[in-house]
Amino acid sequence: MDRLLRTLLFSSFLLLSLFATSSYAQTQNCSSFAFRNNQLFATCNPLPVLNSFLHWSYHPDNHTVDLAYRHGGVTDSDWVAWGLNIDGSRMVGAQCLVALRNSSGQIHAYTSPVTDYNTRLAQGELSFRVPRIAAEFTNNEFIIFATLVLPSGRTSFNQAWQNGGVSGQTLQVHAQSGDNMRSFGTVDFANGELGSDGGSSVTSRQRRRHVHGVLNAVSWGVLMPMGAVFARYLKVFKAANPAWFYLHVACQTSAYAVGVAGWGTGLKLGSDSTGIKFNTHRNIGITLFCLGTLQVFALLLRPKPDHKYRLYWNIYHHAIGYTVIILSIINVFEGFDALNGQKNWKRAYIGVIIAIGAIAVLLEAFTWFIVIKRKKSDSNKYPQNGTNGGNAYSNGTHQQQQA
Repeated sequence: MDRLLRTLLFSSFLLLSLFATSSYAQTQNCSSFAFRNNQLFATCNPLPVLNSFLHWSYHPDNHTVDLAYRHGGVTDSDWVAWGLNIDGSRMVGAQCLVALRNSSGQIHAYTSPVTDYNTRLAQGELSFRVPRIAAEFTNNEFIIFATLVLPSGRTSFNQAWQNGGVSGQTLQVHAQSGDNMRSFGTVDFANGELGSDGGSSVTSRQRRRHVHGVLNAVSWGVLMPMGAVFARYLKVFKAANPAWFYLHVACQTSAYAVGVAGWGTGLKLGSDSTGIKFNTHRNIGITLFCLGTLQVFALLLRPKPDHKYRLYWNIYHHAIGYTVIILSIINVFEGFDALNGQKNWKRAYIGVIIAIGAIAVLLEAFTWFIVIKRKKSDSNKYPQNGTNGGNAYSNGTHQQQQA
């Protein structure tokens, strides 16, 4: 029994470690990426949203930049764009590099200056020279290669990047919510740094989004299901009593405490993100907070095992608990959709949930095996005797056993 508990706890630690370190893979996807033409770049940085990466080499002798812009998680029916805004910020005024699949089925790259919000990214000359531009599409990822002749006297610029759909040969407007409204920042080609619109290397909002995601995924999405597994399967082992109860309470209360912190960061993000709404994610989050709070109070009001209301409390506790777990997992995926670009986090969480589910299935089968074995042992210990269904303890022995 002790070995089983140690195995479960060690497995849980490994799963949580996998989830917590998955963000490192995105950085590795930048620095270790190999281009098909074996082209190398001196600098690479993952852009904070939209599953995008910027590689470049700056040549101070002629003030040019060779770059590659990668935009993953798209199809060849989409368009992608990256650009510099010399005198402004965000998309209006941006001098863009655009890639899409044209009517001939070829991947086409061209330049397009953005003059207003209703742009269709028509081809045109930029305010600086682009001697070379090309693009390719592979593994659901567009890559734009280009050489830019930077405006004299500057190496730091505002940048913006986007993606949208293509209908026929018409480029559709990009999404007006979520990460498509956050895809802007700064880039300094000389020192290799990216920043927000205000120039910091990582925006405080971006940090809060990541903290919010990790807190809620670990609490509601991992600890809650683990606590349910402890309660359902460990109590069948006599040696695990009352250890299973303390493990269950520890998991659920820790999940609630960490989840409240994640909920608070979500409220702050919502108040700081005027016009950006994730209604489903927000509504499920509010529901989870309310149900989780009810569960905490229910623990304080738990009747004794022999109390006449204990059956009704058990029904309530199990129904609310399983509802919270289901909604938690759904909302974690809603959160990943809001982050749009943290694909490695999503894959890691899917692996965690599959592992917890597999452990639950194995323990379910093992639990039933033990229950059936005990019933057979009890029936062999007290065999039925007599005729017409009579038994050895119809004289009152059975009543004494039940008592």
